[in-house]
Amino acid sequence: MPAGMSLREVMRGVAVRKTASGEGWDHKIVTGIEYDSRCVEKDNLFFAFAGSRVDGRNFAQQALEKGACAVVSEKPAAAGFITDNWIEVEHGRKALAVASGNFLGHPDRRVDFTGVTGTNGKTTTAYLIDSILRHAGRVTGMIGTIEYRVANETRKAVNTTPESLDVLRLAAELEQRGGTHLTMEVSSHALALARVYDYRFHTAVFTNLTRDHLDFHHAMDAYAAAKRLLFRPETGAAPKWAVLNADDPASASMSGDSSIIKYGLGAKADLHAENVVQGLAGLELQLVYKDQRQQVSSVLVGAFNVSNILAASGAALTYGLDLQEIAQGVASCQSVPGRFERVDAGQPFLVVVDFAHTDDALRNAIQAARNLLRQQKHGRLITLFGCGGDRDRAKRPLMGAAAAEGSDFVVLTSDNPRSEDPLDIMNDAVVGLRRFDTPLITEPDRAKAIQSALKEARPGDIVLIAGKGHEPYQILKDRTIDFDDRQTAREILGSLGYGPPSSSGNQ
Repeated sequence: MPAGMSLREVMRGVAVRKTASGEGWDHKIVTGIEYDSRCVEKDNLFFAFAGSRVDGRNFAQQALEKGACAVVSEKPAAAGFITDNWIEVEHGRKALAVASGNFLGHPDRRVDFTGVTGTNGKTTTAYLIDSILRHAGRVTGMIGTIEYRVANETRKAVNTTPESLDVLRLAAELEQRGGTHLTMEVSSHALALARVYDYRFHTAVFTNLTRDHLDFHHAMDAYAAAKRLLFRPETGAAPKWAVLNADDPASASMSGDSSIIKYGLGAKADLHAENVVQGLAGLELQLVYKDQRQQVSSVLVGAFNVSNILAASGAALTYGLDLQEIAQGVASCQSVPGRFERVDAGQPFLVVVDFAHTDDALRNAIQAARNLLRQQKHGRLITLFGCGGDRDRAKRPLMGAAAAEGSDFVVLTSDNPRSEDPLDIMNDAVVGLRRFDTPLITEPDRAKAIQSALKEARPGDIVLIAGKGHEPYQILKDRTIDFDDRQTAREILGSLGYGPPSSSGNQ
């Protein structure tokens, strides 16, 4: 990171609407960039975002008092504010991305960025890509829903895709540690809000497009358009490679000027799988690419993970890895937290926790469980799920229908209700559940609901606890509490006489 850079150099390429009027403002020396006033130090450039809940301009005076050299905002300064230190730009987050790249020396031009976007499968695909690259000897970083990694260090994730400044800082740190590849989940929110604006991606991966986040995007067309920005950026070059799901029609709109690898379950895809065998121990399949074949073993469970393995393999091919290296890297990925993760306390039935929080993801998890039940030729599927508050209400009955249609017994509960009444959320889901005659329990207390599901289970059954996956918390109206589905299930299983409780990860 540079010791200092002129404000003019930092703001090079930023669409500025109105500059500060103070004489020589653009020759000020910038020693750092921040968007959190609490982190500002002397001669830092402070970006004030106008959010839906908090207006960063309210903290501009605090930033200046701490020594900030100037404030950047897409809104004008408040009345009476000293405007000699104010720079008004066309778009705050685009400005932050460009300025951060300038200040940090554009690490995305030396570290190979892989972006993974899509409704479902982003996390598992990113984990697999990172595993393949690391096994092939690369020093890597990863940014995603569960955690961030820089070389061999793991850090707590704040957002699926953090602000551009944070991503580029991580990339710069990775480069300093000898890193060469950064894999990141790229959410539709991040794309729409320009958190990845002006990055140079080597490879962009598209998993799928199903209903989600319409509380933010409002329509599927807008949701798809946000995803498309990864492949067809507003500015700069398209990714060198696009890895697209041939089984999803939305892929057709994602392709741009990139070289393309299409993956899918059908033989017409450039990269596809044959001879797939599913079981409790995981997956066995053959990767097929340009008449080459390679046997692959994975501990990941469920047919949906075949697509994730193909997506990750396609990304690895863009870096010149061969199928044998890819197979070894897939095999070395031992688990993805909260993704069909097994909780084992010695009970005579299977308990799995999964992050499925859309109707499509829930249907996929249910299908994976159904396949396991078919193999053992007995047992019921007990599905527990809830729907998030302050999110797309229209998907709640769809999730209810998916749960009832594919399960033998359903427990409807609360997820992260946020500001909504849990009972109101559950009533929305019941509309879909009532389309089927599947036996149903409703219990808004999630711990009690998990207890009911586990008490209902008999030998040979599968209990699927869906919705929160890896999350160690629950967001209520007035507070956030510690709550981990996996730990809660272990404790309840222990109270039912099973044990000693332990988690064996994905099996």
